[in-house]
Amino acid sequence: MKPRVRFAPSPTGFLHIGGARTALFNWLYARHTGGTFILRIEDTDAARNTQEAVNVILNGLRWLGLDWDEGPITADATGPSKGIYGPYFQSQRKENYQRRVEALLSHGLAYEHEGAIKFKMTREPVIIPDLVVGDVRRELTDREQVDPDFVIVRSDGEPVFHLVNVIDDLEMNITHVIRGEDHLSNTAKHIALFKAFGVEPPKYAHIPLILNIDGTKMSKRDKGASLTSYMEEGYAPEAVVNYLSLLGWSPKGNREKLSLEETVELFDLPQILRHNARFDLTKLSWLNGEYIREMADDRFHELCIHALAKAGLDTNRYPLDYVKSALDTCKGKFKLFGELAGYAGFYFQDQVEYDAQAAAQVFIPENKPRLQRLREVLAILEPFHHEGIGATFGAVAKELGIKTGVLVHPARLACCGKPAGPSLYHLMAVIGKDRTLCSIDKALARM
Repeated sequence: MKPRVRFAPSPTGFLHIGGARTALFNWLYARHTGGTFILRIEDTDAARNTQEAVNVILNGLRWLGLDWDEGPITADATGPSKGIYGPYFQSQRKENYQRRVEALLSHGLAYEHEGAIKFKMTREPVIIPDLVVGDVRRELTDREQVDPDFVIVRSDGEPVFHLVNVIDDLEMNITHVIRGEDHLSNTAKHIALFKAFGVEPPKYAHIPLILNIDGTKMSKRDKGASLTSYMEEGYAPEAVVNYLSLLGWSPKGNREKLSLEETVELFDLPQILRHNARFDLTKLSWLNGEYIREMADDRFHELCIHALAKAGLDTNRYPLDYVKSALDTCKGKFKLFGELAGYAGFYFQDQVEYDAQAAAQVFIPENKPRLQRLREVLAILEPFHHEGIGATFGAVAKELGIKTGVLVHPARLACCGKPAGPSLYHLMAVIGKDRTLCSIDKALARM
């Protein structure tokens, strides 16, 4: 039987970066082995679960490109890649849990206690065979030696995590449970439940935790803990997937930049590292910049347009060739797509806003005749392309006996409103002669 794995998050707020890494490792193993990846939403805690939190999980997985392979057929065809599958929801499987609990009760493996139902836990140590950690011997604690039994159905009738997790893994024929090492403490109970149901438990692989760069445990409040923050700040999903794959897993050769296809081919459970991984946001930002710099033009344009739209800039108002030419001047100049609007938003704005400090330093009286002379020569330049524009700046600077930069600074501020930005000669060629001259006229009036 080919591997069947699952990602089973609880929709209680947001998708932690550790949960995203767990989903990725399961997905990679399924794709590497030709197996099946299942998404199961563990939403039995009705008081804490919300549809908004479910959407956060689904949108996060879709953003990462982690498609799941089976589930209920959706009426609205919102499956991430095949367009037909929704996730499984535990809240829709309560009859399964009730039937299994009744079986445990009828066989004397569970009993009622103060309105709840408790499972008769084994009194013997449990050996947990783990593909990452190795064999773990789970002894009873002092408290458990007195009463190792544990609740599987609360007094309000709701089944607990341990029970529903095992029943779903059993009924979905899960062969490998790949999850965070923090779940290792639960595994003895899960193995005991599997054996009570008369089946062998799946193979377990508990992956190392993700820590902050200083070695402390990453909490919800730590910077970078929420996957949503990467979506909002303009990271490329392929860069995030690349970086997450290397948190606790290492391919041969210590490579840092791997395509998804290469990662799928190389990924396997024996290469998962034993020690905890440290999350380095600086390194991820560097890697993201590398991905942007080397990104195929169509993909780069796509992500740029999304980022600009998120910032309130409508590129649909402009010809497609103009949009692409403008964006091409920005490639390799920023590390996050979230920076794009501030860097090159002027391309898609009717009015340029001047940086006040730069304007005070550059739009000064002595620069006015210099910029005026530059305008006169640019007005007769044909064709208006970046080579000719650059040559014009050089010729005017030589004529006036000044360095080219003395012309570049006021001209750049006139055209884009900032003291830094894309190559000036290229951006002038993109916006065209009319807009360039109009921008210079506005700057001259300001002087």
